[in-house]
Amino acid sequence: MIGKRIVKERPVPLAEVLKILEKKKKEGDLEYGQRLTYDYTQKFAELDNKKIGELMDELLKIEKIREHQAVVLVDLMPETKEDVELIFSKERTRLEEAEIKKVLELINKYRK
Repeated sequence: MIGKRIVKERPVPLAEVLKILEKKKKEGDLEYGQRLTYDYTQKFAELDNKKIGELMDELLKIEKIREHQAVVLVDLMPETKEDVELIFSKERTRLEEAEIKKVLELINKYRK
């Protein structure tokens, strides 16, 4: 890919990846890796972009949660306290019990 460079890098939820790949698919064929990613996102993207945006905004209001952590929470939609703790197990950030409860309440509000 000569002549292309990364201008900006940020974490994106699966639904946004799906939207990007659908647009690219309309323009032409997807490459092998893109097709695999497209299939994966079709299976596992649970929310639409509007709901994801709302949920991300609410999660980011919790002081300790950063953008990449919010993306993981939105993609995985954890159901239990242990699931949330597992997501944060390799992070420097540790959520308090009340914050974990708030995260689960927010996610359950948007769950299908």
